[in-house]
Amino acid sequence: MMPDGAADGHDVPVQPAMEIPHPAPVDATLARLYGEPLTRLPNDLYIPPDALEIFLDAFEGPLDLLLYLIRRQNFNILDIPMAQVTLQYLVYVEQIRKSNLELAAEYLLMAAMLIEIKSRMLLPKRQDELIDDAGDPRAELVRRLLDYEQIKTAAVALGNVPQEGRDFVRPELFVEQGLVQPLPDVDPWDLQRAWLDVLRRAKLTQHHRIGRQELSVREHMSAILRALQSQRFVEFGDLFAGQHTVPIVVVHFVAMLELAKETLIEITQAEPFAPIYVRLAYSPA
Repeated sequence: MMPDGAADGHDVPVQPAMEIPHPAPVDATLARLYGEPLTRLPNDLYIPPDALEIFLDAFEGPLDLLLYLIRRQNFNILDIPMAQVTLQYLVYVEQIRKSNLELAAEYLLMAAMLIEIKSRMLLPKRQDELIDDAGDPRAELVRRLLDYEQIKTAAVALGNVPQEGRDFVRPELFVEQGLVQPLPDVDPWDLQRAWLDVLRRAKLTQHHRIGRQELSVREHMSAILRALQSQRFVEFGDLFAGQHTVPIVVVHFVAMLELAKETLIEITQAEPFAPIYVRLAYSPA
């Protein structure tokens, strides 16, 4: 049905169609990094294959794994079903071989031993072996498993023993010392050393009285001149003969220097390190 006016050739205004609002985009936040939403994974993200590993059971060696398989299924350790145990053992070895080849080497040795025992049990026995009764091929493996289980049980028992620092701490009690100080033992040699130390300090503090003595330099100058008048040369050391005390020797030496200063005497020496002589100064007539 055409609208009115369309048949007359007049243009009829058309109402625009109503727009359907689009739904708001859903927040596709994959993660949050430092509090900021992360909407897409980075292009350089790399997660190594061994980034997450879950170890349900950790074994300390082939015997530990074999004993675990036997005890978990309640097998008689003296009558081990080798086919079933060997198959389960090889499945586990194949798993660790993919992740750690060095660790699997030790387990592969036990796997070869299990396969050998299984093969020997499947082979028909010869007539000579029936007569000799070679025994059960599993006997050596059973012996090793029993020894290992005994040692493992003992190790667990030792580990359960309380240990200092891990399970308990020894109490510490601080006791204050009493007011009475214990006197130390005195050795006779200690007493002797103490007495000698007292004597040494007493000598350092002893008193020495110095008396006053009046000495005349002029008198000693006259004595030196009288001694030189009777001899032509007098050795330096001989001039101090008879002078017994230090103050007198000092004054006598000062008197000699005064005479040399006033050119009344001469002090001579023939060569280095030769004796020193003293004589009256030469005076022309």
